[in-house]
Amino acid sequence: MATATAAIEESQKRTEALAQGIVEAVTGAMQVYSIYIGDQLGFYEILEQDGPLTSHELARRSGTQERYVREWLEQQAVNGILDVEGDHSSGAAKFSLPPGHAEVLALQDNVNFLAPLAQLLVGAARPLESVLAAFRNGGGVPFSSYGTDAREGQARLNRPLFLNHLAQEWLAPVPGLDKRLRGQPPARVADIGCGGGWSSIGIARNYPTVRVDGYDLDLPSVDLAKKNVAAAGLQDRVRFYQQDAGAADVREGYDLVLAFECIHDMSDPVRALSAMRRLAKPGATVLVVDERVSEKFDPDAGLVERFMYGWSILHCLPVGMAEQPSAGTGTVMRPSVLAQYAREAGFSDVVVLPIEHLFFRFYQLKQ
Repeated sequence: MATATAAIEESQKRTEALAQGIVEAVTGAMQVYSIYIGDQLGFYEILEQDGPLTSHELARRSGTQERYVREWLEQQAVNGILDVEGDHSSGAAKFSLPPGHAEVLALQDNVNFLAPLAQLLVGAARPLESVLAAFRNGGGVPFSSYGTDAREGQARLNRPLFLNHLAQEWLAPVPGLDKRLRGQPPARVADIGCGGGWSSIGIARNYPTVRVDGYDLDLPSVDLAKKNVAAAGLQDRVRFYQQDAGAADVREGYDLVLAFECIHDMSDPVRALSAMRRLAKPGATVLVVDERVSEKFDPDAGLVERFMYGWSILHCLPVGMAEQPSAGTGTVMRPSVLAQYAREAGFSDVVVLPIEHLFFRFYQLKQ
């Protein structure tokens, strides 16, 4: 009897914990959408530059309506995102970004800038009806269905990482690579699945003689990449193409072929890796950077695994299933899975590079 009572009590505790967790999760989701509003309307940048501000002052500076702004400011304050001081009842209360919050919400080149993560989630939720249909019929959801928020959110999220870490901390430690990228004749780089182009731009900025060709199938992403590279003043050495990299001209070949966070999204990853092998010169470096998930499924693997599975069910798996037949990889691509794809593509070995990052794992594919 005691055992049965203990089991009932344990079950009730789990029920209560789940119910509380769901309420907290929904509150967190609404907070993400509120961050999206602040990011898209420029509220955080204005507060960082001109704060503290009242709701009337922020509304005037942003060209928005005070009543909505006041509600948003109060919501941000009760969630601990903004500080508030002064008499709230008289409308004189002033709101500000606390120390350290600006680099997360307003400073787009800071490595802690995460406001685009909210934009990316909004984009991932956009075609939910199509995702539900895919669950039922086994099909997929084209990347284009996720719209501008997914495309731009991903690009903006990657921007500070690619500009601040890509060359200095991720490419430089790869044996022989830094020397080749700085050497003569000028090295050629192929950036597969380049998206908004920040990986290509980050490489060109840090290696002043290299020439980079970025490839992506999504035309709006390529247009965004061209806009970004023009603003960076690097269009003489960085070019973007809306085409399958497998169809690229390889008469000269590339000294570095790399793919950031895109192999797991592809319906035919073996074909993509085969194209990367074909693009690489003999002795060239071939890199795949993908998610740092566990070696095998573990329900207690922790926050990163939960994070990756969330993106997988909403976005990456449906995108990868949009074309059939599909490998159906999803975001949670285990190292053994990539190694199998690489062997099928003709690579002799896959080496996990000793580069530490919370979310990324770095693979070198040997010819």
